[in-house]
Amino acid sequence: MMVEGGARIKLKRWQQAAVAIGSAMGALLDPRRADLIAALGETTGKPAFERVLQRMKKSSEGREVLLERPRVISAQVAHAWDLPTNTFGAAYARFMGSRNFSPDDRPPVRFMETDELAYVAMRAREVHDFWHTLFDLPTNLIGESALKVIEFEQMYLPMCLMSVVGGSARFSDKQRRLFFQHYFPWAMRAGVQCTDLMCLYYEKHFHEDLEELRRKWGIIPAPLPTP
Repeated sequence: MMVEGGARIKLKRWQQAAVAIGSAMGALLDPRRADLIAALGETTGKPAFERVLQRMKKSSEGREVLLERPRVISAQVAHAWDLPTNTFGAAYARFMGSRNFSPDDRPPVRFMETDELAYVAMRAREVHDFWHTLFDLPTNLIGESALKVIEFEQMYLPMCLMSVVGGSARFSDKQRRLFFQHYFPWAMRAGVQCTDLMCLYYEKHFHEDLEELRRKWGIIPAPLPTP
């Protein structure tokens, strides 16, 4: 089963290295280039995605995700907009709607060798906004960098670490102090303390109370910075 959205490309090792280097340089120059960040994640992340795949296979909920291969696209998550205010699904809908985001905007997976790995890479990409919602993180540079710390703790993707380094290099002095004194220590704790986030079938929990889910999954929302 192919992951929808585009054909995959098989690369030789030197080609993978070239794509990784080019993507890294391009992403540093323009962090808004989601396609470059995606290519960097794929070309440097195969071992990490393989470990995630094995963890998912050992989890009953993870196996269900792998079997059914849900996609976080409008056609499959639109019902979240109709759920009660206190639910995880409604919180996700508010997060997306308040920013005019579409779940259909994620770039396709192109550089994974197998269908299973391609799906895991796509799943990691598509649940990103679920994690924003659960951890109550903004989508500014600090919020994205903090979430990348959590993603690194969860998946050990080199791209996440590189994104934190690249993102923090673009901080102002004030932002850098705020990030490393407040958000970074919290994200390190939060990423380790919570459950294995890649083994969750989020869509089947849309109807559940957001705060109860956070407690069940060991998720610590981002605390407000102290004055």
